[in-house]
Amino acid sequence: MARKVPEVNAGSMADIAFLLLIFFLVTTTMDVDTGIIRQLPPPLEDPEQEPPKVKERNIMNILINSSDRLLVNNERGDISTLREEVKDFMAIHPEGEMRTEEHPYPEVEEAEIEVDGAPMMIKKSKGVISLKNDRGTSYEMYIAVQNELTAAFHELRDRLSQELFGRKYNDLVLEDRKKAIENAIPLRISEAEPVNIGGN
Repeated sequence: MARKVPEVNAGSMADIAFLLLIFFLVTTTMDVDTGIIRQLPPPLEDPEQEPPKVKERNIMNILINSSDRLLVNNERGDISTLREEVKDFMAIHPEGEMRTEEHPYPEVEEAEIEVDGAPMMIKKSKGVISLKNDRGTSYEMYIAVQNELTAAFHELRDRLSQELFGRKYNDLVLEDRKKAIENAIPLRISEAEPVNIGGN
């Protein structure tokens, strides 16, 4: 006589699996790439029109090659000093002061910003950061350079905000004050299409 095998009640297995699935969906974190915030320049009114020329002295050239090495104004650069170099380049310096033997600092223009409803004249750098990378540049290096450039502009905005309003740029509550700082120190980063620079 055959022994009777006891049956396993599997009716609740589907419920348990469903609850585990819900648990893992709720507790798992997803990596989300937020992208890099950049405001593009307005389109030219006439497509045939040449874009405005920028003087060589007003441009800081940054190149990243396929070996993730930096070239800043045709000289070997380092990611650890890039932020300070950008801040120095974009800061306001006396006219005629040289940053190297052959290159003066960028030109300075007088600009009017509105602070608490009243116009105010400030000095504003005409400097532009020109960034170009190789097609073989690693994503990590590209993002590291972008972070340093953004941080440099952010620290310049913090400095001006402290001078004008006694608090950091991110701590400003009034939108017109934020706009005034953004107008005084615009995020001037020009990016070119990746090219084959190579590596040395």
